[in-house]
Amino acid sequence: MSASMSGSGSAPCRFAHYFIICGIDNETGLEPDALAALYQWLEADRQGKDPEALAAGENFDQSPLKRTFKSKVLAHYPENIECNPFDQDAVNMLCMPKGLSFRTQRDSQTPQFHSFIITREDGSRTYGFVHTFYEEVTSPQICSAMQTLHQMHQAEHNASAHNCPSASNSSSSSSSMDSLASSLDEVESPSSTSSSQGGRRSCGCSGEGYDSVRDTLYVSKAMCLITPMPFMHACKRFLSQIHRAVTSHQPPPLTLESYIYNILYEVPLPPPGRSLKFHGVYEPILCQRPGVGELPLADFPLGEAFRLLGVENLVQLFTCVLLEMQILLYSQDYQRLMVVAEGITTLLFPFQWQHVYVPILPASLLHFLDAPVPYLMGLQSKEGTDRSKLELPQEANLCFVDVDNHCIELPEDFPQFPNKAEFIQELSEVLLSFGLSPEGGKNSPEPAVSPQTSTLEKELKSTSLRELVDDKRNGNLGGEALDMLELLQGNPTLERLQALAKRTGVKVARLEALAAGQKAVGDEGIGGKSPVEEEELRNAKLNVQLREVFAARFATMFADYESFVIQNSPDLESWLTNREQMHNFDKASFLSDQPEPYLPFLSHFIETQMFATFIDNKIMSQWEEKEPLLRVFDGRIEKARLYNVRAPSLRSSVYQKCTFLKESAQAIEQRLRKIDHTAIHPHLLDMKIGQGKYQHGFFPKLQADVLATGPTNNKWSNRTCSTQRRSDRHRQQNEHLVLDNDLKEKYMQEARNLGKNLRQPKLSDLSPAVIAQTNWKFVEGLLKECKMKTKRMLVEKMGREAVELGHGEVNITGLEENTLIASLCDLLERIWSHGLQVKQGKSALWSHLLHYQGREEKNELLLESPVSNGQERRKPESSVGLPVLRVSVIQDMRHIQNMGEIKTDVGRARAWIRLSLEKKLLSQHLKQLLSNQALTKKLYKRYAFLRCEEEKEQFLFHLLSLNAVDYFCFTSVFTTIMIPYRAVIIPIKKLSNAMTTSNPWLCVSGELGDSGILQITKNVLEMTFDRQNLGKLTTVQLGHDNSGLLAKWLVDCVMVRNEITGHTYKFPCGRWLGKGVDDGSLERVLIGEFVVPCNDDEGGRGAKTPPLQRSPSQIRRISITSLTGRGNKPTTVQIQESIGEAVNNIIKHFHKPEKERGSLTVLLCGEGGLVWALEQFFHHGFRSARIFQKNVFVWDFYEKVVAFMENADQIGDLQEIPEPLSPNCESFCRYVNAINNMPRNIGKDGKFQLLVCLGARDRLLSQWLPLLADCPVITRMYEENALLRDKLTASSLVGVLETLNDFPITLETSFTKSVEL
Repeated sequence: MSASMSGSGSAPCRFAHYFIICGIDNETGLEPDALAALYQWLEADRQGKDPEALAAGENFDQSPLKRTFKSKVLAHYPENIECNPFDQDAVNMLCMPKGLSFRTQRDSQTPQFHSFIITREDGSRTYGFVHTFYEEVTSPQICSAMQTLHQMHQAEHNASAHNCPSASNSSSSSSSMDSLASSLDEVESPSSTSSSQGGRRSCGCSGEGYDSVRDTLYVSKAMCLITPMPFMHACKRFLSQIHRAVTSHQPPPLTLESYIYNILYEVPLPPPGRSLKFHGVYEPILCQRPGVGELPLADFPLGEAFRLLGVENLVQLFTCVLLEMQILLYSQDYQRLMVVAEGITTLLFPFQWQHVYVPILPASLLHFLDAPVPYLMGLQSKEGTDRSKLELPQEANLCFVDVDNHCIELPEDFPQFPNKAEFIQELSEVLLSFGLSPEGGKNSPEPAVSPQTSTLEKELKSTSLRELVDDKRNGNLGGEALDMLELLQGNPTLERLQALAKRTGVKVARLEALAAGQKAVGDEGIGGKSPVEEEELRNAKLNVQLREVFAARFATMFADYESFVIQNSPDLESWLTNREQMHNFDKASFLSDQPEPYLPFLSHFIETQMFATFIDNKIMSQWEEKEPLLRVFDGRIEKARLYNVRAPSLRSSVYQKCTFLKESAQAIEQRLRKIDHTAIHPHLLDMKIGQGKYQHGFFPKLQADVLATGPTNNKWSNRTCSTQRRSDRHRQQNEHLVLDNDLKEKYMQEARNLGKNLRQPKLSDLSPAVIAQTNWKFVEGLLKECKMKTKRMLVEKMGREAVELGHGEVNITGLEENTLIASLCDLLERIWSHGLQVKQGKSALWSHLLHYQGREEKNELLLESPVSNGQERRKPESSVGLPVLRVSVIQDMRHIQNMGEIKTDVGRARAWIRLSLEKKLLSQHLKQLLSNQALTKKLYKRYAFLRCEEEKEQFLFHLLSLNAVDYFCFTSVFTTIMIPYRAVIIPIKKLSNAMTTSNPWLCVSGELGDSGILQITKNVLEMTFDRQNLGKLTTVQLGHDNSGLLAKWLVDCVMVRNEITGHTYKFPCGRWLGKGVDDGSLERVLIGEFVVPCNDDEGGRGAKTPPLQRSPSQIRRISITSLTGRGNKPTTVQIQESIGEAVNNIIKHFHKPEKERGSLTVLLCGEGGLVWALEQFFHHGFRSARIFQKNVFVWDFYEKVVAFMENADQIGDLQEIPEPLSPNCESFCRYVNAINNMPRNIGKDGKFQLLVCLGARDRLLSQWLPLLADCPVITRMYEENALLRDKLTASSLVGVLETLNDFPITLETSFTKSVEL
């Protein structure tokens, strides 16, 4: 409510704001429901028919008893309240969502109760409670009109009698909205008992229509109370007492005006923490309101919601609501829709649902299911309607809840609620203690015995007690049960057993319930509670205990949330102005502080609007009074901190049960047992004589002037109001006495981005223009959301890359990245399902792609798609190299279609998005898809997002920005699929070096596995092979068998490409493979680098690309000898720095979360890696002049050291080495010999690389270095100024290498194959 509320006298402090009567207007007679007509107009427009022609015709193929007629607000009192203006259209639509319905004496006329909610622009709510009953039609005009309609229907029906179509199926169509309409056009009451007649009549073929002579006609009428707070039980009791007074044979003690006047003007809202008693027509009515530190008021019976869905389903639904998916509740009964919707939203404490919230969606608002935003809506189903016939505009991210059949359809792959099993267990215990079954459903509840009782079962020898425990009648015990209770209470053995049970913490709940029931009956004897009041008390206690369990979960999960709130604004105004750009919550640090099992859920949840709003409220609370929910929640956390210091259990995922179930239930019980306030009794009013006349069975015409205004000097309401204004000005959530500042309201409205201005559709004006405007808001909202999501994805990704370059702190990005990509997939699904003409399949995007594929494949033979044409013409500039990979939407679709692992359309669409994102083609592909305008026009309505040209362009532009970063979101998720790879070996063209007579082989390794040895056809140098996803490629082993005359082979590099994602890896070599040339290697392990595609060229000319991580080959392809002769030798400082840098990178690698680490091989053996840096160190001052034209390698030095050590050990010549062969010498010799003895021929540089890697893995490098520095061989092989001979440098290098001993270095099998240690 706006701030004007507090200034409008006593209205906000009154229990009820309006009393309303809706029904048939005898003056205007029968009018077809205008909203239903508008709905048909929209449908016709959507299907391309002429809406005007349709509007002119009447719908005669439906029996008039089943058609909807226009209801009117016949009277409402008072006329208007400033703080809560009366919205006639909305109230009429929600009081009678299906319009008037007619019955005859043959039909059931049981009164129905339902409630509704109206959410205003600022998010504040008012509640409506409606009692619908049937009243005899006395107007002869209406009876004869009904008779005429029935005759026309009969004539229409006889004309088409040969096929006898069912009323609802006569216009069957695949259209989503048609099937929705058919599920809503039934006006038959769900409680209709005359099923056999109903069954015959529904076809319209029987003679049992309406005959004015034979039948009495009844029409529905509704009484409604509008209240600022959801006192459901009290309103329900008040309205049913008024109805009882109307139908009773005895007139009520006072005129009805007295009771209505009393509730409107003389009954105040109870103050927080107090209870109130007021008087209905026959019995007093109680209500209570929670105190300031308690959970806010929620009067809808949660036990009923759990009974309807069962604990498991309700927790799953709750998770979907928390993650802001689209929720559609489906039930025949309006009240059930309301109970589940209100139940689930009250459980969100301390968070609040921020999007479209319409628990009862009137038939005329069905187009709202098209809304491409998160929503929580309730849809009334028709009796006997099959869920499969219900086609919804979009289901990719929909949670569909069939309330009547106790089942729920969940969206694909959404994360589970943390500690779900223990959480369900705790909720089940609460339900069992109240005698309710955790499974829910229609079946009678399980025995309400706490779970451990089964162990005690053997000891319960007494059959009477076992019968009591097994009693399935939910505690409704008759006389025999009371006898039994007496028997049990008088039996010493059983009393001992019960005492034992109590001591061991086992509750025999049935027995306690019996005793409690007996006590209650006793109390009533002393002027206590009626059974209805007892039931209400029980409901209230169950409600609060269930809510406490949920609240305790959040208090545990977010116990430290304040530490991660970022508050960096000096004042409210500057914060509001910069709200959009600001980072309010340190998500990465928060997640890194959470237990591993919680992360999948929490990483999604902290991205939601409700969490953002919660944090906004927290930040604003430093400048103004705290939002009520936040205040209660912070109080809870504070209290928990006093009881237990959380530090030790910080990252523990151990489940902590709720500790204050008892005290919260006691608070309510005390309030209801001891009433704080009693309102003024209803009294005689100053009425004109002869009015308020009682006529049995008819609701009288009330005297308006008496009810139009309240008393002028009512001390009650004034007093309550002033205290309330003082103490509770900003407080109660449901009254929403907030936002007294226009600027703040404006900014907050904009800041809480999507869907906030569309919390509830405008119910009052539903012209096509308004609908168009609503859709326009959706289009703008979608574009804004796309901009925010892409920006967030870029910032996350670039932030991470910046960290790798040494700026800032590292994030838990793998998890966040996955969350963000999943939410992008969801956004694209919502965009594609906005304004769909006809829905096909659950995924709108995939359905569009299939249409496109069908059209393209027809045209494919005639003309290639323009994108691929441009690509096909371009030839790689050398005859060797990878052939160009064709870019096409269809090709990528085929890859996805060939993946047997993906079973659903939604899954295929998500996989296609991930693949396109990884290939940096998402924007280009979608542009291609939408370029077929004829197809887009055929599939989408005029107002659809995809047909708004300017917005569509901007949307594609935002997606294009994602090409700035590298994603591996396809490769990393679909790890088990088969992928075709293509490998090409590129030799250096000198003389005959391109030719070889030997048989080459290849083995490709990646983060997820290796390809095994692949033989390559001689001189073809290109091959394709299929393997299960190898992940990011890391190494290639290349070798040959040294056979034939031309066995020497000079290789430039190996290129390997993933043919699905197009990712190309280059493995530089630049060295010889062959005996007697270079270092004599017949096999090399090459380190991969990812090739960034140039411009739009997909990897065809990858060899020209500047590499991401260069491999050491550039330096090592020149043999070491020639290095010494050139002027490009690194300085000693550079060498030391490069070793420090290499070790540093390895340490950083281990400080990243496991899934983020990438390849350790590159850090060990790649350009700038540890091997490369140590090689520079050992080459410094190395005497590598050719001896008899042979190159000398560092490995030769190692071999000489080993020979020296072993020799010294044998001869016992120990003068030069101070002690016998130490363990370090022994290990060094063992490793060098093992490498020399292995069957693989990896060359001397390969052996050096392997020794360094094994030394790093086994924590021996730092121990070997002093041996090498002290060995006398060094003087023969190193210059005086060599770094290795400088004691200080050598010892500092030992210190640097020792830091690696703290980390578990693992090596790829391509290195360690066949080394026997």
